[in-house]
Amino acid sequence: MKRRAFVKALAATGISAVLAENVLAAKNNPSLRFVRPPGSLSEDDFISRCIRCGKCGEICPNRCIKFFSFENGMASLDTPFIIPREQACILCMKCGDACPTGAIKPLEREMHTILENVKMGKARVDVNLCLSYQGKTCGVCYRACPLADVAIRIGMLEQPHVLEGCVGCGLCERSCIQIPQAIRIIPDHTRQQLKT
Repeated sequence: MKRRAFVKALAATGISAVLAENVLAAKNNPSLRFVRPPGSLSEDDFISRCIRCGKCGEICPNRCIKFFSFENGMASLDTPFIIPREQACILCMKCGDACPTGAIKPLEREMHTILENVKMGKARVDVNLCLSYQGKTCGVCYRACPLADVAIRIGMLEQPHVLEGCVGCGLCERSCIQIPQAIRIIPDHTRQQLKT
């Protein structure tokens, strides 16, 4: 009987160590760059309101919403997220209609409402990587933007300039033909941490 208890204790210690290591790695993992679905509450409020039901991901027609396992820590377990480079948000706003708790607000799919309420992140252009800043016309990010001339405008040689209207949907990042991409979404929850 003692041996069985010892083995159980050893297994529990091993699992705890692995979980603690995953949580620590997630906190120190700058490559884990994600955004929450459009209309999500601020990160702390979102985590406390989300019941991990998965309805937002089920209704998403673009299949961009994924769910965390342990890679982002225990607090985020089973919460929805989007990786813009893999599959960006098309701002259909269906996820908010499906959310039963208001962690993702139900919003009309109209420009004014989206601009006022969607704060997923903001695009940032790396002029050292962007083809248009290297003298080659591109403009792919501008053409991919659902809020062109409100979120992004183009200048000479189709050089992209991100505007205040950017909500962070990630379609520009997803469409960027450069590797690594010349335009990236800086998540709103990351931008908020940098301000404090």
